[in-house]
Amino acid sequence: MLSSRTIEIVKSTVPVLGEHGTAITKRFYTIMFEAHPELLNIFNHVNQSQHRQPTALANVVYAAAANIDKLETLLPVVKQIGHKHRALNVKPEHYPIVGKYLLMAIKDVLGDAATDEIISAWGEAYGVIANVFIQVEDDMYKEAEQQPGGWSDYRPFIVMRKVQETEFITSFYLKPHDNAPIAHFAPGQYITVRVKPDGSANTHLRHYSLSLAPGGDLYRITVKREGANDNKAGGIVSCYLHDAVHVGDTLELTPPAGDFTLAQDKSTPVVLISGGVGLTPMVSMLHTLAEQEPARETIYIHAAKNRNHHALRNEVDKLSQEHAHVKVLTCYEERAVDTDCDHEGYIDATWLKSVLSTDHLAEADFYFCGPVPFMKAINTQLQQLNVAPDRIHYEFFGPSGTLE
Repeated sequence: MLSSRTIEIVKSTVPVLGEHGTAITKRFYTIMFEAHPELLNIFNHVNQSQHRQPTALANVVYAAAANIDKLETLLPVVKQIGHKHRALNVKPEHYPIVGKYLLMAIKDVLGDAATDEIISAWGEAYGVIANVFIQVEDDMYKEAEQQPGGWSDYRPFIVMRKVQETEFITSFYLKPHDNAPIAHFAPGQYITVRVKPDGSANTHLRHYSLSLAPGGDLYRITVKREGANDNKAGGIVSCYLHDAVHVGDTLELTPPAGDFTLAQDKSTPVVLISGGVGLTPMVSMLHTLAEQEPARETIYIHAAKNRNHHALRNEVDKLSQEHAHVKVLTCYEERAVDTDCDHEGYIDATWLKSVLSTDHLAEADFYFCGPVPFMKAINTQLQQLNVAPDRIHYEFFGPSGTLE
């Protein structure tokens, strides 16, 4: 239990540390990796270089510190991060390492302003915060291993099929090497792939949403080739999967994880909205709704640059044709012919209002995923259409951020 004095110090210094948050966490990662280079086998190097991971860590640490006397209010956030930590095999022994170098980084950045009393208080607070994460993640590790078909750490899977969906998007069908059952997953969850490309000093981990409905004997991930063709950073893992992984090869996976999942205890309508490769969790949800929930009206809206960039379209169209309660709409930035899509340009509030009924806007749950600018736009449009916040659900690919 933290003393009232410790709580007072931590909460009073949150604004100061928050102001320097990204600088502190950038410094933290630098000195931690220098001392513990083995941790580079866990962290996403691209998110480090783009400052997404330092920013996400800063937001979490300072939100927890600001609520140090009522951490239970942050439990949903803790669970969301816990899913990612469990999927990456972050273990209890990693937390003292993080705490040590986080305190060093605070001292390095703030200098004399970070007094011994402040550092001591933050050390105590970090210990409490770390224990909350450790306890939540311990339950997740046990559940992942003890469920039917579950396992711990990494399990080898064979690539049974490799299907090129578009020029830059490919699906991989994965079955366990031992042919034993696989763990169930909730529509919207992801698995984590571990690879070590030739010439790489470290292993690389990436989360990929499962793009089939649960209940089968294999997993499918649908991966966009990143980086190599658009002059952006990244693409180490996706390019490796596209170029170097073939049918018969083995990939190592951790069990499914994630809290962006379809609520299946409702009877209200569902609207799924995706942009680009953000369709992967949506297609899993769509399969589930189409095949298992015939009484639940479902509308799926997908946005892509054009028909050539639209993965899994035939599969999705077939679901719509075979299930009367499913409606599919497409939005392309550029159309080749009139029959290509239902809307040309970008998804906007006016068009959404024209294709969604008043009941949809008042009752439906909305799930969306895609590039961050796309999600910001969709979130704004749903707010403009007065969709209640508790019916708006979304997933970030990578560290969590904000859509505000």
